[in-house]
Amino acid sequence: MVGASNTTLLARCSLGGASVPCVYKPVAGEAPLWDFPDGTLAGREVAAALVSAAAGWDVVPPTVLRDGELGLGSVQAWVGPDPSAGAGDEELLTPPGGGVIDVVAPAAVPGGWREVVRGEGWGGEPVVLCHADDASLRRMAAFDAVVNNADRKGGHVLRGLDGAVRGVDHGLTFHEDPKLRTVLWGWAGERFDDDVVALLEATAAALDGELAERLSQLLTDDELLAAELRVERLLARGRFPKPPPGGRALPWPPF
Repeated sequence: MVGASNTTLLARCSLGGASVPCVYKPVAGEAPLWDFPDGTLAGREVAAALVSAAAGWDVVPPTVLRDGELGLGSVQAWVGPDPSAGAGDEELLTPPGGGVIDVVAPAAVPGGWREVVRGEGWGGEPVVLCHADDASLRRMAAFDAVVNNADRKGGHVLRGLDGAVRGVDHGLTFHEDPKLRTVLWGWAGERFDDDVVALLEATAAALDGELAERLSQLLTDDELLAAELRVERLLARGRFPKPPPGGRALPWPPF
């Protein structure tokens, strides 16, 4: 996938007679970053999937560490039509944001959608970054606060064949410093609904048990402690976080 900043390969996982498409990101193909340790992005992808599965968030597709042709890397189930089933490119490429996030003219914001920020397009025309007021997105926004996602771009939100909205590309997560950068600020400062509170409580319980042991193999002690404290603070405040004043709140580019 030539548009990715790190080596990202469409591959297949097979066991017996079963075979599924997947995305393989080898550690050897990770580009160095100034703020994340080298060679850790694949582990963070898996850590995000573990939290999603253990607490019932259902945000991240199944993701594991595996040895592939280019060495150890993260392997994640493909979201969308099977690319080897004869579908054309136009059928395989999910619209940015899975049809629930967009950049449009101010007059074209769909009814009921949440405005995130206003700006200018390439030609200087006014535009609005907005997203649907959708329960799946709301859950994803809370999940991103838990894992401290520094890169929730619109193109990282995809709709699968089952109609569910899921997030991909979680390599920039679990930093011990606050780094939440996302296009899903539409609920900033609002109280959590009961569904999100229940998921946060389940996450806190999971981090007090076997999940913490599994994450300790992928994250540093400080990163794991920071995740536990984030969940405690989110539950105590009971509200979606707000963008930091004067700080960088959006990933770049947003899509």
